[in-house]
Amino acid sequence: MNKIKLITVVAILALFSFAACDNSDLPSDKRIEGTYVGTVSNVLGKTSLNTKGDAIAEITKIGNQMIQVHLYNSELDSTFMLNYYEDMDRINVCFTGEDFEEMYGHMLGQGHINGGMMNDIGNNETEWMHHLNDEHQEGDKHFGGFNMLNETFEYHFNQREEGEIHNYIFSGMRQ
Repeated sequence: MNKIKLITVVAILALFSFAACDNSDLPSDKRIEGTYVGTVSNVLGKTSLNTKGDAIAEITKIGNQMIQVHLYNSELDSTFMLNYYEDMDRINVCFTGEDFEEMYGHMLGQGHINGGMMNDIGNNETEWMHHLNDEHQEGDKHFGGFNMLNETFEYHFNQREEGEIHNYIFSGMRQ
């Protein structure tokens, strides 16, 4: 009789542990793909000719931890690639290849993108923390990412217009 009770208790505990470990609330790179509708505005918040208004960002996964962002509206059409890294309830983005080298002054050096899923990641490290520790120096700037809880994407970017560089922010919600 005691064995039956013990087996029943173990079975119930196992069911609760599976329910508690439901991964549907965790970030998923598959959920970042899609269309995000929002606005593009001038970083300075000016309501001048540099304010772009409503915009769409189409996010497509194109490789191992890489996405293509097609950002457009009636005044702007830009496509660029970004690497992405999970960080708890966020997925942060960073430049790829030559864009990374131009921004930070060195190439991606640890092979995380081409060499698989960060084989040397520490026990308490997220993908993002690992990327920062291995690929960046203190003070390096980053420009956006995905909030997985409210399914939004925000990204700061530069656009050359008539010989001048303008700084913009896209902020949108997944549709």
